[in-house]
Amino acid sequence: MRSLALIILPCAVAVVVHLWLTSPTTTSLETKDSDEEFSSSELLVGVLSARHHHDLRQVIRDTWLGYLEDHPEFQHRVGVKFIVGRHGCPIPEEDREDPYSCSLLNLTETGNTEVADSGVLMASDVSSVALDFKVLHPVVITRLGVFPGGPAYLLPANVTVKLHQLDQEEAVVSARFSALSPGTQLGGVWYKPVEQFILPKGFEGTLVWESAEPAGLTQINSSSSSSSSSSPSVELNTGGGVLKLGQTAEGVLPHRSALGFPGLAGGFTFTIYEREALAGLLRGRAARAGLHAAGLRQQDAALRRESLEHGDMVLVDVVDTYRSVPTKLLQFYKWSVKNAEFSLLLKTDDDCYIDVDAVLTKIDHKGLRRNNSWWGNFRQSWAVDRIGKWQELQYPSPAYPAFACGSGYVVSRDLVQWLADNADQLKAYQGEDVSMGIWMAAVGPDKYQDPGWLCEKECYQDMLSSPQHSPEELRLLWARKRHCGDPCGCPWGGP
Repeated sequence: MRSLALIILPCAVAVVVHLWLTSPTTTSLETKDSDEEFSSSELLVGVLSARHHHDLRQVIRDTWLGYLEDHPEFQHRVGVKFIVGRHGCPIPEEDREDPYSCSLLNLTETGNTEVADSGVLMASDVSSVALDFKVLHPVVITRLGVFPGGPAYLLPANVTVKLHQLDQEEAVVSARFSALSPGTQLGGVWYKPVEQFILPKGFEGTLVWESAEPAGLTQINSSSSSSSSSSPSVELNTGGGVLKLGQTAEGVLPHRSALGFPGLAGGFTFTIYEREALAGLLRGRAARAGLHAAGLRQQDAALRRESLEHGDMVLVDVVDTYRSVPTKLLQFYKWSVKNAEFSLLLKTDDDCYIDVDAVLTKIDHKGLRRNNSWWGNFRQSWAVDRIGKWQELQYPSPAYPAFACGSGYVVSRDLVQWLADNADQLKAYQGEDVSMGIWMAAVGPDKYQDPGWLCEKECYQDMLSSPQHSPEELRLLWARKRHCGDPCGCPWGGP
Protein backbone atom coordinates (compact mmCIF):
# COMPACT_ATOMS: atom_id res chain seq x y z
CA MET A 1 0.00 0.00 0.00
CA ARG A 2 1.33 3.42 -0.72
CA SER A 3 0.19 6.85 0.30
CA LEU A 4 -1.04 9.43 -2.12
CA ALA A 5 -0.32 12.97 -0.99
CA LEU A 6 -3.55 14.76 -1.79
CA ILE A 7 -4.19 18.22 -0.44
CA ILE A 8 -7.38 20.23 -0.24
CA LEU A 9 -7.02 23.06 -2.67
CA PRO A 10 -7.77 26.08 -1.11
CA CYS A 11 -24.98 35.22 -12.59
CA ALA A 12 -27.82 35.35 -10.56
CA VAL A 13 -27.36 37.27 -7.35
CA ALA A 14 -28.73 35.29 -4.44
CA VAL A 15 -29.93 38.38 -2.62
CA VAL A 16 -33.36 39.32 -3.94
CA VAL A 17 -34.06 42.95 -3.20
CA HIS A 18 -35.19 45.87 -5.29
CA LEU A 19 -32.56 48.24 -6.64
CA TRP A 20 -32.57 51.57 -4.94
CA LEU A 21 -30.22 53.19 -7.29
CA THR A 22 -29.21 53.18 -10.92
CA SER A 23 -26.97 50.56 -12.50
CA PRO A 24 -23.45 50.34 -11.05
CA THR A 25 -20.64 52.24 -12.66
CA THR A 26 -16.93 51.76 -12.27
CA THR A 27 -14.97 55.00 -12.37
CA SER A 28 -11.48 56.17 -11.63
CA LEU A 29 -10.75 57.79 -8.31
CA GLU A 30 -8.91 60.45 -10.24
CA THR A 31 -12.25 62.06 -11.21
CA LYS A 32 -13.45 64.67 -8.71
CA ASP A 33 -17.01 65.89 -8.34
CA SER A 34 -16.81 69.68 -8.54
CA ASP A 35 -20.10 70.14 -6.66
CA GLU A 36 -19.16 68.06 -3.64
CA GLU A 37 -16.27 68.45 -1.24
CA PHE A 38 -15.19 66.05 1.43
CA SER A 39 -15.94 67.46 4.87
CA SER A 40 -13.88 66.86 7.99
CA SER A 41 -16.40 64.30 9.26
CA GLU A 42 -15.02 61.15 10.80
CA LEU A 43 -13.68 58.16 8.87
CA LEU A 44 -14.52 54.99 10.78
CA VAL A 45 -12.00 52.16 10.41
CA GLY A 46 -13.22 48.64 11.21
CA VAL A 47 -10.45 46.07 11.66
CA LEU A 48 -11.61 42.44 11.53
CA SER A 49 -9.64 40.57 14.18
CA ALA A 50 -9.73 37.04 15.59
CA ARG A 51 -10.10 36.61 19.34
CA HIS A 52 -6.59 35.21 19.78
CA HIS A 53 -4.85 37.85 17.61
CA HIS A 54 -3.79 40.06 20.51
CA ASP A 55 -0.27 40.50 19.09
CA LEU A 56 -1.59 41.81 15.75
CA ARG A 57 -3.96 44.23 17.48
CA GLN A 58 -1.13 45.52 19.64
CA VAL A 59 1.11 46.07 16.62
CA ILE A 60 -1.60 48.21 15.03
CA ARG A 61 -1.92 50.22 18.26
CA ASP A 62 1.84 50.71 18.29
CA THR A 63 2.05 51.76 14.63
CA TRP A 64 -0.57 53.46 12.48
CA LEU A 65 -3.29 53.62 15.12
CA GLY A 66 -0.92 55.27 17.58
CA TYR A 67 0.15 57.65 14.84
CA LEU A 68 -3.46 58.64 14.18
CA GLU A 69 -4.18 59.20 17.86
CA ASP A 70 -1.17 61.53 18.20
CA HIS A 71 -1.76 63.46 14.97
CA PRO A 72 -3.30 66.90 15.66
CA GLU A 73 -5.67 66.70 12.65
CA PHE A 74 -6.23 63.00 12.08
CA GLN A 75 -7.16 62.24 15.69
CA HIS A 76 -10.37 64.24 15.19
CA ARG A 77 -11.17 62.77 11.79
CA VAL A 78 -10.59 59.05 12.26
CA GLY A 79 -11.96 56.47 14.67
CA VAL A 80 -10.70 52.88 14.78
CA LYS A 81 -12.46 49.78 16.15
CA PHE A 82 -11.34 46.16 16.23
CA ILE A 83 -14.18 43.77 15.33
CA VAL A 84 -13.98 40.64 17.49
CA GLY A 85 -16.42 37.77 18.00
CA ARG A 86 -17.80 37.66 21.52
CA HIS A 87 -17.85 33.86 21.64
CA GLY A 88 -15.13 31.30 21.04
CA CYS A 89 -15.95 27.96 19.45
CA PRO A 90 -16.62 25.47 22.28
CA ILE A 91 -15.28 22.56 20.21
CA PRO A 92 -11.49 21.89 20.35
CA GLU A 93 -9.83 22.17 16.94
CA GLU A 94 -8.98 18.45 16.87
CA ASP A 95 -12.69 17.64 17.15
CA ARG A 96 -13.97 19.95 14.38
CA GLU A 97 -14.83 18.92 10.85
CA ASP A 98 -12.43 21.57 9.54
CA PRO A 99 -10.44 24.50 10.95
CA TYR A 100 -12.76 27.09 9.40
CA SER A 101 -16.05 26.36 11.17
CA CYS A 102 -17.43 25.24 14.52
CA SER A 103 -18.94 21.91 13.42
CA LEU A 104 -18.36 18.82 15.53
CA LEU A 105 -16.39 16.01 13.91
CA ASN A 106 -19.02 13.45 14.85
CA LEU A 107 -17.02 10.22 14.60
CA THR A 108 -17.78 6.80 16.06
CA GLU A 109 -15.84 3.56 15.73
CA THR A 110 -17.27 1.09 13.24
CA GLY A 111 -16.25 -2.07 11.47
CA ASN A 112 -18.71 -1.73 8.58
CA THR A 113 -16.99 -0.29 5.54
CA GLU A 114 -19.48 -0.85 2.73
CA VAL A 115 -21.10 2.44 1.68
CA ALA A 116 -24.36 0.96 0.35
CA ASP A 117 -25.95 -2.36 -0.49
CA SER A 118 -28.30 -2.81 -3.40
CA GLY A 119 -31.38 -1.54 -1.54
CA VAL A 120 -34.23 -0.41 -3.77
CA LEU A 121 -32.89 -0.17 -7.31
CA MET A 122 -34.33 1.99 -10.07
CA ALA A 123 -33.62 2.07 -13.77
CA SER A 124 -31.74 5.19 -14.87
CA ASP A 125 -32.17 7.22 -18.03
CA VAL A 126 -28.84 9.04 -17.75
CA SER A 127 -25.41 7.91 -18.90
CA SER A 128 -23.41 9.43 -16.04
CA VAL A 129 -24.05 9.63 -12.30
CA ALA A 130 -21.82 11.28 -9.70
CA LEU A 131 -21.52 11.44 -5.90
CA ASP A 132 -19.42 13.94 -3.93
CA PHE A 133 -17.80 13.01 -0.63
CA LYS A 134 -15.35 14.42 1.89
CA VAL A 135 -12.94 12.47 4.09
CA LEU A 136 -13.07 13.42 7.78
CA HIS A 137 -10.61 10.75 8.96
CA PRO A 138 -8.06 9.02 6.67
CA VAL A 139 -9.44 6.03 4.76
CA VAL A 140 -8.26 3.59 2.11
CA ILE A 141 -10.62 2.87 -0.79
CA THR A 142 -10.38 -0.87 -1.50
CA ARG A 143 -13.08 -1.59 -4.11
CA LEU A 144 -15.37 0.27 -6.51
CA GLY A 145 -18.79 -1.12 -7.30
CA VAL A 146 -21.77 -0.98 -9.64
CA PHE A 147 -25.44 -1.76 -9.00
CA PRO A 148 -26.80 -4.60 -11.18
CA GLY A 149 -29.85 -4.27 -13.39
CA GLY A 150 -32.77 -6.47 -14.34
CA PRO A 151 -34.29 -9.43 -12.55
CA ALA A 152 -31.16 -11.54 -13.05
CA TYR A 153 -29.02 -8.94 -11.24
CA LEU A 154 -26.58 -8.82 -14.14
CA LEU A 155 -24.83 -5.79 -15.62
CA PRO A 156 -26.87 -4.57 -18.59
CA ALA A 157 -23.99 -2.69 -20.21
CA ASN A 158 -20.36 -1.73 -19.86
CA VAL A 159 -19.82 0.65 -16.92
CA THR A 160 -16.73 2.57 -15.79
CA VAL A 161 -16.37 3.86 -12.23
CA LYS A 162 -13.84 6.62 -11.53
CA LEU A 163 -12.72 8.29 -8.32
CA HIS A 164 -11.60 11.89 -8.86
CA GLN A 165 -10.26 14.51 -6.53
CA LEU A 166 -12.91 17.19 -6.77
CA ASP A 167 -12.26 19.59 -9.67
CA GLN A 168 -9.49 17.37 -11.06
CA GLU A 169 -9.86 15.66 -14.44
CA GLU A 170 -7.47 12.74 -13.94
CA ALA A 171 -8.92 9.85 -11.95
CA VAL A 172 -7.16 8.64 -8.80
CA VAL A 173 -8.46 5.08 -9.34
CA SER A 174 -10.96 3.49 -11.74
CA ALA A 175 -12.59 0.17 -12.54
CA ARG A 176 -14.34 -1.18 -15.66
CA PHE A 177 -17.31 -3.54 -15.50
CA SER A 178 -19.01 -5.59 -18.22
CA ALA A 179 -21.27 -8.61 -18.54
CA LEU A 180 -18.18 -10.74 -19.25
CA SER A 181 -16.16 -9.19 -16.43
CA PRO A 182 -18.59 -8.13 -13.69
CA GLY A 183 -16.27 -8.62 -10.72
CA THR A 184 -17.41 -10.08 -7.40
CA GLN A 185 -20.88 -9.66 -5.92
CA LEU A 186 -21.17 -8.45 -2.31
CA GLY A 187 -24.43 -7.25 -0.73
CA GLY A 188 -26.07 -7.10 -4.14
CA VAL A 189 -23.29 -4.90 -5.62
CA TRP A 190 -20.70 -5.92 -8.21
CA TYR A 191 -17.23 -4.91 -6.95
CA LYS A 192 -13.71 -4.81 -8.35
CA PRO A 193 -10.55 -4.17 -6.31
CA VAL A 194 -8.50 -1.02 -7.03
CA GLU A 195 -5.02 0.15 -6.19
CA GLN A 196 -5.13 1.20 -2.57
CA PHE A 197 -4.30 4.79 -1.73
CA ILE A 198 -4.65 6.59 1.57
CA LEU A 199 -7.11 9.46 1.25
CA PRO A 200 -6.16 11.99 3.96
CA LYS A 201 -8.48 13.98 6.17
CA GLY A 202 -9.89 16.84 4.14
CA PHE A 203 -9.76 15.00 0.81
CA GLU A 204 -12.75 15.99 -1.31
CA GLY A 205 -13.65 13.56 -4.04
CA THR A 206 -16.23 12.63 -6.64
CA LEU A 207 -17.28 9.13 -7.70
CA VAL A 208 -18.49 9.02 -11.29
CA TRP A 209 -20.32 6.08 -12.89
CA GLU A 210 -20.37 6.22 -16.70
CA SER A 211 -22.01 4.04 -19.31
CA ALA A 212 -21.96 4.28 -23.08
CA GLU A 213 -25.70 3.56 -23.10
CA PRO A 214 -28.28 5.85 -21.43
CA ALA A 215 -30.01 2.84 -19.87
CA GLY A 216 -26.76 1.26 -18.76
CA LEU A 217 -26.85 2.51 -15.15
CA THR A 218 -29.02 1.52 -12.22
CA GLN A 219 -29.57 3.93 -9.33
CA ILE A 220 -30.62 3.52 -5.74
CA ASN A 221 -33.30 5.34 -3.77
CA SER A 222 -30.99 6.69 -1.07
CA SER A 223 -32.05 8.09 2.29
CA SER A 224 -31.05 11.60 1.22
CA SER A 225 -33.66 11.65 -1.53
CA SER A 226 -37.00 13.36 -1.09
CA SER A 227 -38.88 12.21 1.99
CA SER A 228 -42.10 12.34 0.01
CA SER A 229 -41.06 9.35 -2.10
CA SER A 230 -43.35 6.35 -1.66
CA SER A 231 -40.48 3.94 -2.31
CA PRO A 232 -38.50 2.56 0.62
CA SER A 233 -35.01 3.95 1.03
CA VAL A 234 -31.67 2.76 2.39
CA GLU A 235 -29.24 4.36 4.76
CA LEU A 236 -25.81 5.07 3.31
CA ASN A 237 -22.96 3.98 5.55
CA THR A 238 -20.35 6.66 6.30
CA GLY A 239 -18.08 4.47 8.38
CA GLY A 240 -19.15 6.05 11.62
CA GLY A 241 -18.74 9.55 10.25
CA VAL A 242 -15.32 9.22 8.64
CA LEU A 243 -16.96 10.13 5.31
CA LYS A 244 -19.33 12.99 4.60
CA LEU A 245 -21.42 12.08 1.57
CA GLY A 246 -22.95 14.68 -0.72
CA GLN A 247 -26.69 14.92 -1.20
CA THR A 248 -28.00 12.66 -3.96
CA ALA A 249 -31.45 14.16 -4.46
CA GLU A 250 -32.21 15.76 -7.81
CA GLY A 251 -31.28 19.41 -8.18
CA VAL A 252 -29.35 19.91 -4.94
CA LEU A 253 -25.92 20.20 -6.51
CA PRO A 254 -26.01 23.20 -8.84
CA HIS A 255 -22.28 23.58 -8.30
CA ARG A 256 -21.38 20.14 -9.69
CA SER A 257 -17.97 20.22 -11.31
CA ALA A 258 -17.92 16.64 -12.59
CA LEU A 259 -20.18 15.66 -15.46
CA GLY A 260 -23.10 13.61 -14.31
CA PHE A 261 -26.48 13.61 -12.64
CA PRO A 262 -26.11 13.78 -8.83
CA GLY A 263 -26.96 10.39 -7.39
CA LEU A 264 -25.61 6.93 -6.65
CA ALA A 265 -25.18 4.11 -9.20
CA GLY A 266 -23.01 1.81 -7.13
CA GLY A 267 -20.90 1.75 -4.01
CA PHE A 268 -17.37 1.43 -2.75
CA THR A 269 -15.68 -0.28 0.15
CA PHE A 270 -13.00 1.21 2.35
CA THR A 271 -10.97 0.62 5.47
CA ILE A 272 -10.31 3.14 8.22
CA TYR A 273 -6.64 4.06 8.25
CA GLU A 274 -4.92 3.92 11.65
CA ARG A 275 -7.99 2.68 13.49
CA GLU A 276 -6.12 2.85 16.80
CA ALA A 277 -5.38 6.52 16.23
CA LEU A 278 -9.10 7.08 15.70
CA ALA A 279 -9.91 5.19 18.89
CA GLY A 280 -7.37 7.32 20.79
CA LEU A 281 -8.87 10.49 19.34
CA LEU A 282 -12.30 9.48 20.59
CA ARG A 283 -11.04 8.46 24.05
CA GLY A 284 -9.35 11.83 24.54
CA ARG A 285 -12.35 13.91 23.50
CA ALA A 286 -13.74 14.57 26.99
CA ALA A 287 -10.37 15.64 28.40
CA ARG A 288 -9.74 17.97 25.43
CA ALA A 289 -13.17 19.53 25.87
CA GLY A 290 -12.43 20.34 29.51
CA LEU A 291 -9.06 21.90 28.74
CA HIS A 292 -10.53 23.85 25.85
CA ALA A 293 -13.36 25.22 28.00
CA ALA A 294 -10.83 26.41 30.59
CA GLY A 295 -8.80 28.07 27.83
CA LEU A 296 -11.90 29.86 26.52
CA ARG A 297 -12.63 31.25 29.97
CA GLN A 298 -9.08 32.62 30.17
CA GLN A 299 -9.44 34.07 26.67
CA ASP A 300 -12.74 35.74 27.62
CA ALA A 301 -11.13 37.34 30.65
CA ALA A 302 -8.14 38.53 28.60
CA LEU A 303 -10.44 40.09 25.99
CA ARG A 304 -12.40 41.92 28.68
CA ARG A 305 -9.18 43.34 30.14
CA GLU A 306 -7.93 44.34 26.70
CA SER A 307 -11.21 46.02 25.83
CA LEU A 308 -11.33 47.95 29.10
CA GLU A 309 -7.69 49.02 28.78
CA HIS A 310 -7.85 50.30 25.20
CA GLY A 311 -11.52 51.04 24.54
CA ASP A 312 -11.11 50.23 20.86
CA MET A 313 -12.87 46.86 20.54
CA VAL A 314 -16.39 45.98 19.42
CA LEU A 315 -17.38 42.50 20.59
CA VAL A 316 -20.12 41.30 18.26
CA ASP A 317 -22.49 38.46 19.10
CA VAL A 318 -21.04 35.68 16.91
CA VAL A 319 -18.91 32.57 17.38
CA ASP A 320 -15.50 33.69 16.15
CA THR A 321 -14.54 31.38 13.25
CA TYR A 322 -13.60 31.98 9.63
CA ARG A 323 -17.01 30.88 8.35
CA SER A 324 -18.74 33.42 10.63
CA VAL A 325 -16.77 36.44 9.40
CA PRO A 326 -19.51 37.69 7.00
CA THR A 327 -22.02 37.70 9.87
CA LYS A 328 -19.40 39.31 12.08
CA LEU A 329 -19.01 42.13 9.56
CA LEU A 330 -22.77 42.67 9.27
CA GLN A 331 -23.05 42.87 13.05
CA PHE A 332 -20.36 45.54 13.08
CA TYR A 333 -22.22 47.53 10.43
CA LYS A 334 -25.30 47.43 12.65
CA TRP A 335 -23.22 48.63 15.60
CA SER A 336 -21.53 51.38 13.58
CA VAL A 337 -24.67 53.16 12.36
CA LYS A 338 -26.07 53.15 15.90
CA ASN A 339 -22.96 54.24 17.76
CA ALA A 340 -20.64 56.21 15.48
CA GLU A 341 -20.75 59.40 13.43
CA PHE A 342 -18.92 58.94 10.15
CA SER A 343 -19.21 59.68 6.47
CA LEU A 344 -17.00 56.85 5.22
CA LEU A 345 -16.07 53.44 6.59
CA LEU A 346 -12.79 51.68 5.89
CA LYS A 347 -12.78 47.91 6.40
CA THR A 348 -9.48 46.06 6.79
CA ASP A 349 -8.00 43.02 8.56
CA ASP A 350 -5.61 42.86 11.51
CA ASP A 351 -2.78 41.37 9.40
CA CYS A 352 -2.81 44.27 6.92
CA TYR A 353 -0.41 47.18 6.57
CA ILE A 354 -2.32 50.45 6.05
CA ASP A 355 -0.77 53.71 4.82
CA VAL A 356 -3.15 56.04 6.62
CA ASP A 357 -1.49 59.18 5.24
CA ALA A 358 -2.06 58.02 1.68
CA VAL A 359 -5.64 56.93 2.36
CA LEU A 360 -6.61 60.27 3.89
CA THR A 361 -4.76 62.23 1.20
CA LYS A 362 -6.68 60.43 -1.53
CA ILE A 363 -9.95 61.02 0.27
CA ASP A 364 -9.10 64.74 0.45
CA HIS A 365 -7.72 65.30 -3.03
CA LYS A 366 -9.26 62.70 -5.30
CA GLY A 367 -12.87 63.54 -4.61
CA LEU A 368 -14.31 60.35 -3.16
CA ARG A 369 -18.06 60.90 -3.06
CA ARG A 370 -19.90 60.42 0.20
CA ASN A 371 -22.96 58.73 -1.28
CA ASN A 372 -23.31 55.37 -3.03
CA SER A 373 -19.52 55.00 -3.18
CA TRP A 374 -17.28 51.94 -2.90
CA TRP A 375 -13.53 52.48 -3.24
CA GLY A 376 -11.30 49.42 -3.55
CA ASN A 377 -9.40 47.03 -5.78
CA PHE A 378 -12.08 44.89 -7.42
CA ARG A 379 -11.78 41.30 -8.56
CA GLN A 380 -13.88 40.76 -11.67
CA SER A 381 -15.45 37.45 -12.77
CA TRP A 382 -13.72 35.59 -9.94
CA ALA A 383 -14.38 31.84 -10.21
CA VAL A 384 -16.27 30.26 -7.33
CA ASP A 385 -14.18 27.73 -5.38
CA ARG A 386 -15.94 24.45 -4.59
CA ILE A 387 -13.29 22.95 -2.31
CA GLY A 388 -10.92 24.00 0.46
CA LYS A 389 -10.92 27.04 2.71
CA TRP A 390 -12.92 29.14 0.25
CA GLN A 391 -15.42 26.40 -0.57
CA GLU A 392 -18.72 27.89 -1.71
CA LEU A 393 -21.70 25.55 -2.00
CA GLN A 394 -24.50 28.11 -1.60
CA TYR A 395 -23.83 30.54 -4.46
CA PRO A 396 -24.98 28.75 -7.65
CA SER A 397 -23.20 30.77 -10.36
CA PRO A 398 -19.72 29.84 -11.58
CA ALA A 399 -18.35 33.34 -10.86
CA TYR A 400 -18.92 35.98 -8.20
CA PRO A 401 -20.03 39.56 -8.85
CA ALA A 402 -17.24 42.12 -8.54
CA PHE A 403 -15.88 42.30 -4.99
CA ALA A 404 -13.14 44.34 -3.35
CA CYS A 405 -9.98 42.77 -1.95
CA GLY A 406 -10.23 42.49 1.81
CA SER A 407 -6.94 44.19 2.66
CA GLY A 408 -8.84 47.45 2.56
CA TYR A 409 -11.80 49.18 0.99
CA VAL A 410 -13.92 52.24 1.77
CA VAL A 411 -17.72 52.50 1.57
CA SER A 412 -19.96 55.49 2.12
CA ARG A 413 -22.25 55.63 5.13
CA ASP A 414 -25.47 55.19 3.14
CA LEU A 415 -24.24 51.79 1.94
CA VAL A 416 -23.33 50.81 5.49
CA GLN A 417 -26.79 51.93 6.58
CA TRP A 418 -28.41 49.74 3.90
CA LEU A 419 -26.33 46.75 4.99
CA ALA A 420 -27.25 47.34 8.63
CA ASP A 421 -30.95 47.73 7.85
CA ASN A 422 -31.01 44.50 5.84
CA ALA A 423 -28.50 42.48 7.88
CA ASP A 424 -31.09 39.99 9.11
CA GLN A 425 -32.18 39.18 5.55
CA LEU A 426 -28.75 39.08 3.86
CA LYS A 427 -27.31 35.61 3.33
CA ALA A 428 -23.76 35.03 4.53
CA TYR A 429 -21.58 33.25 1.99
CA GLN A 430 -18.18 31.61 2.52
CA GLY A 431 -16.13 34.81 3.00
CA GLU A 432 -16.82 38.41 3.87
CA ASP A 433 -15.28 39.84 0.68
CA VAL A 434 -17.32 37.76 -1.77
CA SER A 435 -20.39 38.21 0.45
CA MET A 436 -19.93 41.97 0.27
CA GLY A 437 -19.78 41.75 -3.53
CA ILE A 438 -23.01 39.75 -3.68
CA TRP A 439 -24.79 42.11 -1.28
CA MET A 440 -23.60 45.21 -3.13
CA ALA A 441 -24.65 43.77 -6.50
CA ALA A 442 -28.22 44.23 -5.30
CA VAL A 443 -27.63 47.94 -4.65
CA GLY A 444 -25.45 49.08 -7.52
CA PRO A 445 -22.85 51.40 -5.94
CA ASP A 446 -20.42 53.55 -7.88
CA LYS A 447 -17.17 51.58 -7.73
CA TYR A 448 -13.88 53.46 -7.62
CA GLN A 449 -11.13 51.14 -8.84
CA ASP A 450 -7.72 51.59 -7.19
CA PRO A 451 -4.90 49.02 -7.42
CA GLY A 452 -3.26 50.62 -4.39
CA TRP A 453 -5.36 48.30 -2.21
CA LEU A 454 -3.22 45.22 -2.77
CA CYS A 455 -4.87 41.81 -3.06
CA GLU A 456 -1.72 39.78 -2.34
CA LYS A 457 1.22 40.04 0.03
CA GLU A 458 3.39 42.46 -1.92
CA CYS A 459 5.17 45.75 -1.31
CA TYR A 460 5.10 48.98 -3.32
CA GLN A 461 6.07 52.42 -2.15
CA ASP A 462 2.69 53.91 -3.09
CA MET A 463 0.47 51.06 -1.86
CA LEU A 464 -2.49 51.84 0.36
CA SER A 465 -2.59 48.41 1.98
CA SER A 466 -0.91 45.02 1.92
CA PRO A 467 -2.34 41.82 3.48
CA GLN A 468 -1.15 38.64 5.23
CA HIS A 469 1.69 40.00 7.34
CA SER A 470 3.05 38.77 10.66
CA PRO A 471 3.36 41.19 13.61
CA GLU A 472 7.10 41.49 12.99
CA GLU A 473 6.57 42.31 9.30
CA LEU A 474 3.96 44.96 10.13
CA ARG A 475 6.37 46.66 12.54
CA LEU A 476 9.12 46.62 9.92
CA LEU A 477 6.90 48.05 7.16
CA TRP A 478 5.77 50.87 9.44
CA ALA A 479 9.29 51.61 10.68
CA ARG A 480 10.55 51.94 7.10
CA LYS A 481 7.63 54.15 6.17
CA ARG A 482 8.32 56.50 9.07
CA HIS A 483 12.07 56.45 8.53
CA CYS A 484 12.28 57.20 4.80
CA GLY A 485 8.78 57.17 3.35
CA ASP A 486 9.16 53.76 1.69
CA PRO A 487 7.79 50.72 3.53
CA CYS A 488 9.64 48.40 1.15
CA GLY A 489 13.11 49.56 2.17
CA CYS A 490 15.21 52.66 2.68
CA PRO A 491 17.91 53.30 0.05
CA TRP A 492 20.40 54.52 2.67
CA GLY A 493 19.85 51.69 5.08
CA GLY A 494 17.99 51.93 8.35
CA PRO A 495 15.12 49.65 9.41
